[in-house]
Amino acid sequence: TDEMLRVEDLTSEGIFHNMDFHVKKGEIVGFAGLMGAGRTEVMRALFGLDRYDGGSIFVKGQEVRIRSVQDAVRSGIAMLSEDRRRYGIVPLLSVEENIALAALDKFIRKGRWYKKEEFDAVRSMCEKMRVKTPALDTKVFSLSGGNQQKVILAKWMVREPDILILDEPTRGIDVGAKSEIYQLMMELVKQGKSIIMVSSELPELIGMCDRVYVMHEGYMTSMLEKDELSQEAVMQLAVKSVQ
Repeated sequence: TDEMLRVEDLTSEGIFHNMDFHVKKGEIVGFAGLMGAGRTEVMRALFGLDRYDGGSIFVKGQEVRIRSVQDAVRSGIAMLSEDRRRYGIVPLLSVEENIALAALDKFIRKGRWYKKEEFDAVRSMCEKMRVKTPALDTKVFSLSGGNQQKVILAKWMVREPDILILDEPTRGIDVGAKSEIYQLMMELVKQGKSIIMVSSELPELIGMCDRVYVMHEGYMTSMLEKDELSQEAVMQLAVKSVQ
C-alpha cells in the first residue's frame, strides 16, 4: 500500500478526541480549523512533543509508539513547528550547526566525527532548499524569516524523513519566500514524501492540498477532497460542532 501514515482514535483527554486520518505517499494533506481547534496539539502528539492518552499510529503499515521526538524521528516523521523561535532553530548557532543538529548521529560514528561529510551534506541541502545565506557559518538569527524557515526544513531533510508535518509553514514570511516554500513542498512530494500541512490561510490549503481535514474544538468534523474544497465549505465545517 502507498499509505505512509494512519492515525486511529488518537485522543488526548480534554484536548482532542478520536482523531482518524491517513496520508498517502506523495500526498499533501491539510488540516483546517479555527484557533483552538486542536490542530497543532494533534501534530505535537504525533511528533512526540506532547503525550497522547490513547489511539494508534501506523507508519507504512507498522504500528509505532511515539513517546518522544526521538521516537518520531526514528519512525521517519519530521516537523516544522509554528513556533520557529522555540522549537525550530538555535538562533545563536550557525546555519551549518543548525542543520547538522538533527542528524549528528549520521556524521558521528564509533566516536569519530566525519566533518567533511557533514559539511557536504549540509551544503547540498542548503542548495536544494534554496537557503539564502552569506555563508554556512553565518548565525541563523541574522537571516530573514523565510530563510530561517528553510534552514529548519533543511535540518530535517538531512534526516530523510518520509512524513513531514508543516505547522503554519508560511506564517510571518514574505510573499517570495512563501512561493519558494510551496515549490519545495511540491518537489518533496514528487520525491515520494508525504506532507501534513496545518494552516490558518485557507487559500494556501486549497491551493496546495490533495485533501483537507477540518477540526472544530478538538474533534474532526469532516474531510474534503480536492474537488470539494472551497473557502465557504471549509469555514462552514470549521464552525460546526460534531456532538
